[in-house]
Amino acid sequence: MAARNPVPLHSQAFDHLQYIRRTMEGAASFTAVPGAGGVLMGATALAAGALAHRSGGAGPDRWLAVWLMEGLLALALGVFFAYRKARRIQVELFSRPARKFMLAFAPPLLAGAALTAALWKSGQTGLLAGCWLLLYGAGISAAGAFSVPVVPVMGTCFLALGSAALFSPPSWGDAWLAGGFGGLHIIFGILIAKRHGG
Repeated sequence: MAARNPVPLHSQAFDHLQYIRRTMEGAASFTAVPGAGGVLMGATALAAGALAHRSGGAGPDRWLAVWLMEGLLALALGVFFAYRKARRIQVELFSRPARKFMLAFAPPLLAGAALTAALWKSGQTGLLAGCWLLLYGAGISAAGAFSVPVVPVMGTCFLALGSAALFSPPSWGDAWLAGGFGGLHIIFGILIAKRHGG
């Protein structure tokens, strides 16, 4: 029987280092959550709240358009500032913790899109503010398990606001949305910027 060739020591060491790296990356947190971006997202949501409240008299279609545009703008700001922070702190934006964060965050957002269409079609637009805040809070809470500790706390605050919004008069919707997407993003954005590097 022919003797097997021994595996070179440097090859074994490289395999062990790769395993350690994968293990550490899997246990790491997504730290590129943008604090400054959160503050800016909050500021645009406050402006959208005022604009949506004024445009509500022009019809529900215009009201929805304002908030959908705000959602797209906030998403773009979040991605841009996360990318910028990731480069500054020298981490990969699409690292394993970041992918876990996004995979936990995405399902509630998709559920929000489906519910928005269903509630809009059935004319139950008064429930939209509460549903948006609840589902965003659920996404942030779930994704926060893979991020810095303040993120799940922010998610819990969104869940509380969303619950209150569901049981308040529909005319308060813009105030709840501005308080959540505006106020909470600004407060927690400042906390993240101070405690977790911008």
